[in-house]
Amino acid sequence: MSAQEIPEIAVQELARKLAAGEDFILLDVREAWELDHALIDDPHLKVAPMSRLAQFGAAAMPESAQNKQAEICVLCHMGVRSAEVTAWLLGLGWTNVRSVDGGIEAYARLIDPSVGRY
Repeated sequence: MSAQEIPEIAVQELARKLAAGEDFILLDVREAWELDHALIDDPHLKVAPMSRLAQFGAAAMPESAQNKQAEICVLCHMGVRSAEVTAWLLGLGWTNVRSVDGGIEAYARLIDPSVGRY
């Protein structure tokens, strides 16, 4: 899967979905230390660090994200790891996964500076 084929969601659309309380999972694949610097504090947020995904595979996914039809928006710092995880999940049979374009950095710059930057 090439970079052009990775489905993405813009941070503006993510913010709209969060504000509307839509039913989806915001899967943060950053490491624990990164969460201390920048975090979207929302009930949609589930954490599955990429290092744990690499070590344990799909078993490291939160229970709510185990459903392969669940809508999942994958978040990282700048959008690189989330694109990789999105491609990986699609390859494993998940059907409704998108990478957050620009990651939490873009979200903090364009939507909500209170989430923090690093």
